[in-house]
Amino acid sequence: MTEYFTDFHTQARLSTRKFINAHVLPHIDDWEEAGEFPRALYQQAGDAGLLGVGYPEALGGNGEGDLFLRVAVSEELMRSTSGGLVASLGSLDIALPPVVKWAQPHIREQVVPAVLTGEKIAALAITEPGGGSDVANLKTRAVRDGEHYVVNGSKTFITSGHRADHYVVAVRTGGEGHAGISLLLMDRDTPGFATGKKLRKMGWWASDTAELFFEDCRVPADRLIGAENAGFIAIMSNFLAERLSLSVMAYMTAQLAYEAAADYARQRQAFGRSLSGFQVTRHKLVDMATQIDIAREYTYRCAALMQAGKNPITQVAMAKNFAVGVCEQVTREAVQIFGGMGFMRESVVERLYRDAKILSIGGGTTEIMKELIAKQLKL
Repeated sequence: MTEYFTDFHTQARLSTRKFINAHVLPHIDDWEEAGEFPRALYQQAGDAGLLGVGYPEALGGNGEGDLFLRVAVSEELMRSTSGGLVASLGSLDIALPPVVKWAQPHIREQVVPAVLTGEKIAALAITEPGGGSDVANLKTRAVRDGEHYVVNGSKTFITSGHRADHYVVAVRTGGEGHAGISLLLMDRDTPGFATGKKLRKMGWWASDTAELFFEDCRVPADRLIGAENAGFIAIMSNFLAERLSLSVMAYMTAQLAYEAAADYARQRQAFGRSLSGFQVTRHKLVDMATQIDIAREYTYRCAALMQAGKNPITQVAMAKNFAVGVCEQVTREAVQIFGGMGFMRESVVERLYRDAKILSIGGGTTEIMKELIAKQLKL
């Protein structure tokens, strides 16, 4: 790991681990069952500097350009054992980048610092009912009316959707297809905006996931992020970092499942010996460890390319698909090693197994990734 990580990264990793051990692990089972975690955790994470990783110092972050700092912190956040908590706590990382890059300076300064301290919460609102991965055909419309845009439509599966204060919303301002899409920054208290009931999910239970509704919402025109009808480019540029993050979540979910299964196999006695005393179990664990290591190292390589200023669209898509496949396989085998206990909610592998599934859907499905890779390979 020294090829990619410095002593500074190690210190950040240890600080993040200390935060998770003190503020999250004692409560995570209760938060999972409750389907949410306290809003105060955002401010605690902000105070610990965890929300400012990768953002400009001028806006309250700890500096841009160090992608492996983000990777190190992300790996430790995943030791919470809850992908849902990490997704909601980290919803700013898919919402804020377009604001930082393309919002008007006064808007950026109003919004970003408060989100990085955890005082406010930011969410990204793209997915629509019936739309799924087909971003280019979104239906939520924004019509210019003087110094405002009037927004009508709906979104679904929005992480941090219920309690976010700011929403980066993909809207149609032009004609059909990707060329007619823009991004608007909308506040929670905008008249005509509403959230639906909390969505109940297979996994990521602690994540706040919502439907959003817009009825004649008037959004000031200076809340346009970037140029009108140029939102699709901003959305696509966001996907590379999001998919890399999902790769990290995938191999870390697998890593946690492997560690739990290995510990259980050493302790559990069957037929007069530990489960790890059986060759079939040892070989299964070896295969799990091998696949995780390959997924992790390839993800690191993709991060190194991005850090060097490259745009490894193909490689990141491959990394996401491979890491997700490993995650699904390893969590399944971990449950099998636990046997009946693996089917119980009190076993962490049960949660990890459920949480694994969303990773092949979020940020672009496995099938969409394959089509993207095929296009890049000119197949």
